[in-house]
Amino acid sequence: MNPQKKFHLVFSIIMAAMMVFIMTFVITLTNVGWVPNFISLWLHAFSVAYVVAVPIIFFLAPVARKLTGRMLGVTA
Repeated sequence: MNPQKKFHLVFSIIMAAMMVFIMTFVITLTNVGWVPNFISLWLHAFSVAYVVAVPIIFFLAPVARKLTGRMLGVTA
């Protein structure tokens, strides 16, 4: 695997982890509050969302870069 593809894959994995970690925490807390089983509910939400987020970020990040570049008139 060439370094650019490897970079993009690792970026997708890390970005998904950071975003999903925060978003599932906030959404789970908003939906159920600080209940006794909050951590297990949150970890379940995290595991489902992470599996979905990695491929979405992997495939949509390049599209977002191109769209941003076009909107701002720069080469992405």
